[in-house]
Amino acid sequence: MIVLVPKYSSILFSLMKRILVLQILLFCLSFPLIAQQRPLLTDDVDIAPAGTINVSAGADFFQNAKFPLSGLTGDLTRVGDIRIRQGFASNVEIQMEGSIQNYVAINSRNASAVPLNISNNSTNDFDDYIISAKIKLFNETRNFPALGMKFGYQMPNTDQAKGIGTNQINIFSKLLLQKKFGKRKGKDAVANIFGNIGLGIMTAPIERFSQNDVMLYGVAGIFRVSDHLNLVGEVNGRANSRNGNPPIGTESISQFRFGTQVKVSGLRFDTAAIIGLTKNSPRTGITFGVTYQSPNLFTPAP
Repeated sequence: MIVLVPKYSSILFSLMKRILVLQILLFCLSFPLIAQQRPLLTDDVDIAPAGTINVSAGADFFQNAKFPLSGLTGDLTRVGDIRIRQGFASNVEIQMEGSIQNYVAINSRNASAVPLNISNNSTNDFDDYIISAKIKLFNETRNFPALGMKFGYQMPNTDQAKGIGTNQINIFSKLLLQKKFGKRKGKDAVANIFGNIGLGIMTAPIERFSQNDVMLYGVAGIFRVSDHLNLVGEVNGRANSRNGNPPIGTESISQFRFGTQVKVSGLRFDTAAIIGLTKNSPRTGITFGVTYQSPNLFTPAP
């Protein structure tokens, strides 16, 4: 029998978490690529076709990103922004999302609430990956929107000493609404409008037995200009529900995105400009990625 002392046990546990995440990513990257609705963050109600595994991949660049827990401010680059969807039934899909690596070029440092392990003017770390399930409850009708729900949790993959993530478990649930306008047979809708409202329960990183319940929200639209070009836009974020200052690391954040989706040769390329809407949001940013839908890879159980 092998006995691990606490120091080496924690190191082994952290290593196993990272190996597990990398194995999942490598497995999913062996399939073709697609996105939820890149470059948007707001969830629609549509479900990935049963038996398919879909992935989107992209990169994000943010100026003046803020990390209140570590006191850092800098330019953030998210490399390998992966969003994975697997359709299990006509109304159920499983999702995983997060970036393979985050890099921050540090512009300024304030007092940190946690000990840091940063020796240069830059730092990098894994992302805190999100695992979730989306369920379509009702199809859209002539007078009523489609209705769905999404629930999941954020894994503590980051190392708080790197100054980027909070290394906390957070859970959430959201109600999803969607209505399409100008639908024609064989064509995408002229306008696809969808929105989310929900609750996030965020662990307070430095307060024992404490949490912050935040309101999650998002309103988005996809507008077809032609068979190959869509315009997209959204406002998405979370709002602190406490009076006064929230626990550090759970502050309100929000952003506005406006961009395009371009369909070429079976691929869908996307890009969007990003503007922060709260004091703890990045000032500006840009995102781009590519999508492709996989064929049916397995037959789901009836």
